[in-house]
Amino acid sequence: MTQVKICGLTDPDLVRHAAQSGADWIGFVFAEASPRFVTEPAAASLLMQVGPARPVALLVDPVDEQIDRIVGLGFPILQLHGQETPDRVADIKARTGKEIWKAIGVAEADDLVRVGDYAAADRLLIDAKPPKGADRTGGHGLAFDWNLLSAWTAPRPWLLAGGLNPGNVADAIRLTGAPAVDVSSGVERRKGVKDRDLVSEFLSAAKHS
Repeated sequence: MTQVKICGLTDPDLVRHAAQSGADWIGFVFAEASPRFVTEPAAASLLMQVGPARPVALLVDPVDEQIDRIVGLGFPILQLHGQETPDRVADIKARTGKEIWKAIGVAEADDLVRVGDYAAADRLLIDAKPPKGADRTGGHGLAFDWNLLSAWTAPRPWLLAGGLNPGNVADAIRLTGAPAVDVSSGVERRKGVKDRDLVSEFLSAAKHS
């Protein structure tokens, strides 16, 4: 069964709803440019609602001090969504001992070549590249050409992200063979605000595809 991450949650009721509805992971965004940004004190409260789901901290080019604070909150997984180099990913893995995910932006086949460089990452998140001039690295609701993944062999566990929603996630899983998917804007009623029904519909579509 496909695993699902619901990312960018800021409301405790939605966190609890996503967890109880079958989300495997729930993501919290610590990037101030994002409309889904949560403060560290807010995240400490939200963590109490994750239930059986595993919480994921999304960080963008974090400094060591931020990493230490986030780990101190109790996050078992750190998702690196910036310009982190393979060496920096390895350093964060060694520093924290936590599960590390690395997001890779994809627009063409050549972008997939570099994923093998991130040997220290426990999991890869294959996302659409942000549009030119964007002020943040993800959460734009854009998809890339999923056919690029048809002949790709993933070097380690991975998730598909970018432009997914309840109406297209089943097709995306079928075309790419993704073992896991990640959604944020695709389950929102307006930017940064998740919709309970869309979260439920996405989870159902992904889990039964």
